[in-house]
Amino acid sequence: MKWALAELNKYRNSQITFEETIDLEESLKSREPSILSLKKVDVNGFIQVDSTGYLAHMVVNTVITLPSSRSLEPVDLPLSLTIDEEYMTEAQINALVDVSEEDKQLIMPLEKDLIDLTEAVEDYILLNLPLQVLTKEEQNSTELPKGDFWQVLSEDDMETSPIQDSEQTIDPRLAKLSELLVTDDEE
Repeated sequence: MKWALAELNKYRNSQITFEETIDLEESLKSREPSILSLKKVDVNGFIQVDSTGYLAHMVVNTVITLPSSRSLEPVDLPLSLTIDEEYMTEAQINALVDVSEEDKQLIMPLEKDLIDLTEAVEDYILLNLPLQVLTKEEQNSTELPKGDFWQVLSEDDMETSPIQDSEQTIDPRLAKLSELLVTDDEE
């Protein structure tokens, strides 16, 4: 999904449509180790070419496999993203007069005479990875994980449960030490 600017400039004031399937699994796994697998990525879109720049619009569809946040079991997640990127050469960016500096930062400057949309697709996939991944069973279950001396509480459980203060219960092995503190205070 690379185009030379000389090739794109032949289509000035029109657009080029594209439909491709790309394999980004190895590249994304090297950038994000939590990715277990990634199916081929279907990309459909167009590049609008005019005198001010190059506007790329893409719809990306794939299925990514990530570990569950609770059990580390593999979970397949479908991803469907819409990507809009505006590319300009340095000369085109400098020619903009009615655009604020803040808006200029949203423009992707072209360092080469080449537009590579693969980088944008990879970046958007990584930016849209969910923070919490759960299996179907974990989503439907109301029971939260717990261990021998710990448990996860929801906010509602936290508000309704009595607060246990660790100072209220004294470990019997340390009871003798607490007596020493009492005698020091009295002297």
